[in-house]
Amino acid sequence: MTTVALLIFPLLALTRPDALVPELTQDTVRRAGSQETETRANDAPNQLRTVVLDAGHGGKDPGCLGRKTRESRIVLKLVLQLGRKIKEEMPNVRVIYTRSSDHFVELAERSAIANRNKADLFISIHCNASPSSSRVYGTETYTMGLHKTNGNLDVAKRENAVILKEENYQQTYKGFNPNSPLAHIMLANYQHAFMGSSINFAEKVERSFRRNADRRSNGVKQAGFLVLWRTTMPSVLIETGFLTNPEEEDYLISSEGQDEISDAIYKAFVLYKQEIEAGG
Repeated sequence: MTTVALLIFPLLALTRPDALVPELTQDTVRRAGSQETETRANDAPNQLRTVVLDAGHGGKDPGCLGRKTRESRIVLKLVLQLGRKIKEEMPNVRVIYTRSSDHFVELAERSAIANRNKADLFISIHCNASPSSSRVYGTETYTMGLHKTNGNLDVAKRENAVILKEENYQQTYKGFNPNSPLAHIMLANYQHAFMGSSINFAEKVERSFRRNADRRSNGVKQAGFLVLWRTTMPSVLIETGFLTNPEEEDYLISSEGQDEISDAIYKAFVLYKQEIEAGG
């Protein structure tokens, strides 16, 4: 019993709601009457003004490895391409990157960038891997929540293991152990204030992958991701394909594939923005 208590106690901090900004505790985008809106008196409510685009991994952390490339390079290209599309078509939307080159950014800093800039949406883009089979393929988009399958847990464990490359990670993440299934369960039980909006955007992303890029969608899923844990806005983590599948790796490397993927995410972003600003 003593051992279990010692394991659980430091993890309880992960589920405390006081990490949230007080005025952002309801499942919605920022509305008229919030502190931020008061500082932008000339802006209409419900506007999606700022999006933070996060290219997973980078620098000393290559992410998943394929036969020909590494995850960190592909997702950076996808993020920059998505950002250009948004800037060209929506000049009033501020686009912020957590990284714009091949360097390492700690997970906590990625969400902190979004919070400091009062982002209205956080999009983290990744590539997937299947250690059991090279035939697995398709997209999937995650929101913060409790995993329902071991596969979802494995994805979260792989993404969260990045913190082992960080200094003082135990202090930064309040004793979180990325190798512990119990730690991920405790983290996933954290109730993200923007769950509904996050799922809404995630569904639009997966639908757009099917309709606009003719991709196999593995659906919207949930798991405990440290990069989403502290964000104070709707947030998703997109797995754009499996680098362990040779055909899918070739697709993700190609300029055509990258254009289709980034364009599908952009079209989902357009629909989500229109819905939010219409008061949906």
